[in-house]
Amino acid sequence: MSSQNLDQLCAKHGWQIAEQVHEAIRKNAENHITKSLGVLQEDGVYAFFLYQASRGQSEKPGAEKLRDQARELLKEAGIKGFQNAANPMAAVRDHLAGDLDQLLLAKRLLEQALIYARYHAKALG
Repeated sequence: MSSQNLDQLCAKHGWQIAEQVHEAIRKNAENHITKSLGVLQEDGVYAFFLYQASRGQSEKPGAEKLRDQARELLKEAGIKGFQNAANPMAAVRDHLAGDLDQLLLAKRLLEQALIYARYHAKALG
């Protein structure tokens, strides 16, 4: 992993998450982002991606945008298994779960990005 400002990366992706989820599901964006953050904090990275995949029709467009931005964040941060990952759940299962340091870093990065996204979504209304 090259030397980069990870907080800046989280802020960038947090803003993109908020913009894209808001565009996809409008007024439910903040709620979906907050619930996703809760799943991540309580149940971990794999559960977070599984939660995005399990959303119903009304939330699915926003969940897909959130999943894609989360995957891109982890890829840009150099997290193991996400460089060419089409399926983030497989990347967590097959690569990330075996490396505790990388798993904890991925969780922290996603948490920070979702915190920023929640505030951005609140500002969007």
